[in-house]
Amino acid sequence: MSEVRLENVSKSFGDVKAIENVNLFVKKGEFLVLLGPSGCGKTTTLRCIAGLESVDSGKIFIGDQDVTDLPPAKRGVSMVFQSYAVFPHMTVFDNIAFGLKLRKTPIDQIKKKVKEAAELLRIEDLLDRYPHQLSGGQRQRVAVARAIVVEPRVLLMDEPLSNIDALLRLQMRAELKILQRELGATTIYVTHDQVEAMSIGDRIAVMKDGKIIQCDVPMKIYNNPADVFVGGFIGTPPMNFLDAVICRINGKIGVKINDFFIEAPKSFVKELEKREGNEILVGIRPENVKAKKKPIEGALEAKNLIAEMLGSNKIITVKIGEKIAKFVVPPEFDIKPNEKVWLVIERERMRFMDKETGKAIIPT
Repeated sequence: MSEVRLENVSKSFGDVKAIENVNLFVKKGEFLVLLGPSGCGKTTTLRCIAGLESVDSGKIFIGDQDVTDLPPAKRGVSMVFQSYAVFPHMTVFDNIAFGLKLRKTPIDQIKKKVKEAAELLRIEDLLDRYPHQLSGGQRQRVAVARAIVVEPRVLLMDEPLSNIDALLRLQMRAELKILQRELGATTIYVTHDQVEAMSIGDRIAVMKDGKIIQCDVPMKIYNNPADVFVGGFIGTPPMNFLDAVICRINGKIGVKINDFFIEAPKSFVKELEKREGNEILVGIRPENVKAKKKPIEGALEAKNLIAEMLGSNKIITVKIGEKIAKFVVPPEFDIKPNEKVWLVIERERMRFMDKETGKAIIPT
């Protein structure tokens, strides 16, 4: 396993900048997830690391080696594709053994390594079958086995679970994380699924428009998004953003949402004081409120539009002034459309964004 380093990497396709000045450091043995919407540049970044795309500028290092201009075969990486890319005319054994045969590995070692990889992926009973005889999940396991059997310095995965059903995807992502931990392989994993990213990544690099917006451990990204985009992309439902004005009432600095005033958390007081009178956005995670059916001091009034039962909880969609927001309430919270609801916000969990730039206001 090796660390991976990207220094000011850019790649364009004609007039379209796919990635722009990307800087990234992936530690040895780390499971790093590249996360973002379609077209953000995450797959292009992965393909540049693999050598399947040449970079326009910048450098790519694997370990201490500059691999920027090396062909894919000399980079010591393996890649698992979204479409599996298993060879239909080969048995599972031959598919897994393909890379080892290219390296002219002795046949006894090939058999040993294929057997070990197949056992890790629990497909040892399928070695004599052909891909058309396998389910989607089984074909994906073959693709992963083929990638790991050559003991790559870096394992690259491009949305490997997107073509299998939801229940199997849930099972497979846990298995991939366990497998990666057992192998100790440096892994870079591309997905547009933020739940998948949160559940399996040691760190997540959130991308937008060819740039990395934020790279950190999952809960830091969740609790302290770098901007409105990250807060609105991570989370189910995502973070709510309410219009507010910074003001001072009875000597206390805070924010006013419509006619509702809430005092600022202590860590934000100094930064908000500098911006007193400015319009900002207040970020509130859906689970960071307590909903009440009756007016209560210190609660924000809203009108319920719809309630969605999810079993372990319920999501209510409410209107606050002209803004629509979603909050999580207990499943037994009974509320009908157009009924009023009062929301007690967990003050310390509020986050604040500059309204013009969308960037987070950092506490001091």
